This record gives sequence, structure tokens and C-alpha cells, in this order.
Amino acid sequence: MKKLPEDGHVHRRFAPSALMFGNIVTGCSVLAPAGMLIELSSDLGVTVRDAGLLITFGAVMLCVGSPLTAWLTSRIDRRMLLTTTLAVLAVTNAASAFAPDYTTLLVIRLIMLAVGVLYTPQAAGTAALIVSAEKRGSTIAYIFLGWSLAAAVGLPLITFVASHYGWRAVYGGIGVIGCLSFLLLAWRLPGGLVGARVDLKTWTDVARNRMIVVLLLITTVQMSGQFVVFTFMGPLLTKLTHAGPNEVGLVFALYGIFGFIGIAIATRIVDSWGPYKTSVLFTVLMLTGLTGWALSAGIYPLMAGSVALWGLGFASTNSMQQVRLVAAAPALASASVSLNTSVLYIGQAVGSAIGGVLYARDLLYGAGYVSMGFVALALIAVIYSGRLSGARA
Repeated sequence: MKKLPEDGHVHRRFAPSALMFGNIVTGCSVLAPAGMLIELSSDLGVTVRDAGLLITFGAVMLCVGSPLTAWLTSRIDRRMLLTTTLAVLAVTNAASAFAPDYTTLLVIRLIMLAVGVLYTPQAAGTAALIVSAEKRGSTIAYIFLGWSLAAAVGLPLITFVASHYGWRAVYGGIGVIGCLSFLLLAWRLPGGLVGARVDLKTWTDVARNRMIVVLLLITTVQMSGQFVVFTFMGPLLTKLTHAGPNEVGLVFALYGIFGFIGIAIATRIVDSWGPYKTSVLFTVLMLTGLTGWALSAGIYPLMAGSVALWGLGFASTNSMQQVRLVAAAPALASASVSLNTSVLYIGQAVGSAIGGVLYARDLLYGAGYVSMGFVALALIAVIYSGRLSGARA
């Protein structure tokens, strides 16, 4: 790593917050279609399932792009890399607001995410460069608060704005927030931060590390299960409970608010509990919530309460995966964290595709049970990973 400027300590004091704010923009960019599928479907003249393909195809782009961009950009200064990524997200979100048709919107989204895939794993890797080893776990968890805030505040706002002012206003708003995030990160993140080089040997070492492989499998299965329901959560609530936009927005708010609470708790306990025990706790909470959704399908208050329980686990489990990957092999962190992001999006693509098939065939009640099954398998894998590591990581 290059030598930091003399005022680096001042910048580093606020750098995690700047990185976290960038994750809010990234999270909103990735999740936005889920909060306005009905509006996109109606205005663009496509089915709800086709509108959901914005998430599915976007996830495919993200999962392919994450390891590729990690390799291509491993020696680029992190401030330049991350601020450029946020600038592209701002511009492409603004361009999406003017898309004349579905095809154009899809193309812009693929370009957006081909670049946006860089942000989350590189932000996590950058955190390891600006804090001490003992604070690494809590700092990475803090940076992932951005995704929780994207769900807690962003998704309900997206649902509200889309239902009252249209989906174009949503994309324009995310573009403005992206500009602000770009300026904040350029101001607060010190220059001269360069991670370890990612080369072919790095990927070979990752593939040979059994613990890393198991952790990547956990991420894939967890995300597949969640996105069976999450991608179509708004339309599912509307069909199963006749919920309107405000009721759907409330459920998204519960999901995000409790996600924020969950990751705040995880941030406080991970250094004393350890990431393995913390991961087990929040995976159990996620499974409990999705089980509640499946069993209470059609009863709005019970479904909303189940989403709150699910929310406690969704962001916390992912942040713990990042922490465990870094702990499992610190020298391989740049590659393993990027791969984790890649398989996370594989999970999104698989889950949203399965959810789309179930929705198109009107198997609305079955989605919850399929989701529950995936997350139950993830919990089994988490417990196995604890035995593999001696429950230390």
C-alpha cells in the first residue's frame, strides 16, 4: 500500500461513513425494480414477470462481472476506483429516467450494474486497509449498513414515489443521491490505497480453500432462497392480501428497518461473539421469518410480522459472510470477497428466476415454501462450516 497523505487520519475517521453511503446508492440501484414492478409493468407494457427480469438479468451481469473486475482493477487506487463507480451509477440512474422503452431500460441497467458490481466488494476490501485488524469485523458490518438503509429507507420511498410520481422520478432521485455520494467519498477517502494484486494463482488458492468454498455456497443458497420471494414481494402481497401501495411500502419498510436493527446488533456483538455464532443467530432468524411468511400467506399482519423477522437476518448474514471470508484467508480477501459478491448475485438470479416461474404459473403460496427450503439448507451449511473451522471464524 502506498503511503497515505499526512492528513490521512482525519480522512479515515469519516471514510467508513462515506463508504457506507456509497452502499446506499448501490443498494438502491440494485433493488429499485423490486419496489416498483407493477408501475414498470403497466407503463412499459410488459408483464410483471418480464419486469422482474430487470433483477434477474442484472444479477447475471453482476455475478459475471464481480471476479472479472476484481482482477482487472486490483492495482487501481481505491479512491479513484470507487468514486468513478459512483459517478457511473449516478449517470446511468439519471439516464434510466429517460428510457423510452423496456429494452432501452434493460440495456442501461446492464451497463449500470457492469460497473456498479465493483463497489460493494471493493468497499469491504478498502475497509481492511483503513482500520486495525481488531476493528475490521465491526467496520465491514458498519459499511453494510448502507444496504440495510437502502432497504429500510430506500425501498419504501421507491414504492411510494413510483406509485405517486412514476418510476422515472425514482431513477432521477437515485441519480441525485449518487452525485452526492460521489462527492462525499472523493472528499473523505484517502488516496494511495491499493489492495493486494489478484492474479491466476489467487483464484487457484481460493478454489483450493475448503472453508472459502463452503462460505461461498452458503451465500449462494441464502440469496437464492430470499429472492424467490423478495423479487416479487410487492405483487405477491397485492395478490395474496389485496394490499395497496402504502401497505406494500410498509412491509418493505419493516424489512429494511429490522434489517438495520439486525446489522446494528451484529456490529456490536460480532467482536465478542465471533462471526460464526453471529451468523448462526441471524440465519435462524431469517429462516423463522420465511417460515412465518409461508405458513401465514394471505394474512397481511402475520406476513408483515414475518418479514420483520426475516429482515433481522438478511443484511447481517451477508456482512458476517464477508467477515468470515476475510478471517478465513486474509491474503485472499480481495478475491474471496469479490467472489462472494458474485455468488450473491448468482443467488439473486436463481431465486428471482424461480420466483418468476412460480408467479407466472400462479403458484403464489408455493414461493414461501421454496424460499424456506433454500434457507434451511443454508443453515445446515453454516453449522457445517463452524465444525470445519472449529467454530473460530
